[in-house]
Amino acid sequence: MGYSQLQVDKFVDASWSKDPVPGGGGCAALYGAIGAALAGMVGNLTTGKKKYAEFEDDIQVIIKKTDDLSKRLVAMIDQDAENFLPLSKAYGLPTSTPEEKAAKAVQLEECLKLACSVPIDIVRTCCEAVSIHEELLTKGSSLAMSDVGVGIQGLRAGMICGWLNVLININSMKDKEYADSVRTEMTALLEEYVPKCDEIYAAVVEKL
Repeated sequence: MGYSQLQVDKFVDASWSKDPVPGGGGCAALYGAIGAALAGMVGNLTTGKKKYAEFEDDIQVIIKKTDDLSKRLVAMIDQDAENFLPLSKAYGLPTSTPEEKAAKAVQLEECLKLACSVPIDIVRTCCEAVSIHEELLTKGSSLAMSDVGVGIQGLRAGMICGWLNVLININSMKDKEYADSVRTEMTALLEEYVPKCDEIYAAVVEKL
């Protein structure tokens, strides 16, 4: 059974333990999944209401989109754990001879790229979900506005925490061209979407 199938208390216990997974990457995916799911909940609370009938088609799109996004992020909990294991093993490779040192360096580089691949997707996916909460500011039920605020903070946490898990890996890479490319993309996304999350949160507070 994967970590994503654990009961909440068991997942928290596993995160608390000395085991390296689920760690920051898995938690980042979970934060994002909850953030996206709450947008879906607001959609489900809005659909069919006469007051929001003019937005019904858009709300149906939101419900479908958020179901997909939240499931993708949940799947990343286990994907991140799977991708981290080769890296943890690579750190333990022998370095007694020059050949072993060279082999370990190659292995580490490959494993670092693998380990940051899911956190990269976590950041991208959380950013993708932000615009949905923005849309719900005007199209979602006013009775669920606090859930828009909680959801956007979940996505904000997911993207920032995902970035930290990218950063720790790219900072250890020898392939600086690859690392710089990832850093450029991630930095641009955060510079755009973290302020957007803050704006949406502020708008929610104004509506409450």
